[in-house]
Amino acid sequence: MPQFARRSLFPAAASVVLVGAGAAPAGYYADQKVVYHNDGRPPDNTAYFGMLLANLRNHLAAVGPSHVMLRIVNLGPGVDLLIAAQQDKPMAHAIDALRADGAVFLVCNNTLNARNLDWRTLYGVQEGDVVPSGVAELGRLQAMGFAYIHP
Repeated sequence: MPQFARRSLFPAAASVVLVGAGAAPAGYYADQKVVYHNDGRPPDNTAYFGMLLANLRNHLAAVGPSHVMLRIVNLGPGVDLLIAAQQDKPMAHAIDALRADGAVFLVCNNTLNARNLDWRTLYGVQEGDVVPSGVAELGRLQAMGFAYIHP
């Protein structure tokens, strides 16, 4: 059986070893607020987007949807995720499932303007999902206590 060792950042604290059967034991992870930075991975965005969506699903499964707030900031070539999902049904289904579990996909307005895109052409995007600046939104969310992940 795999073991999960929780180690403290503080040397004086004792380590706790938890035993699980593949998934983290209940209560292993504290509640989390996390922002994922999606700026794509040209020229093979498709493979990157598949990995990103799998990471998001795994994150939700490990921590539990009621214990994690996920924000995905899509900017630059990362916006292509929401363009591709218009035609790619498995990708759209994965995004829908993540949204159903509370993940929020945000879109950079600077990218929309630079690429002459209308937010209405992006899969499942609502007007409230558009933020003025993707990079500024990453900073804003981090200032609000969101941990930053750039897969």
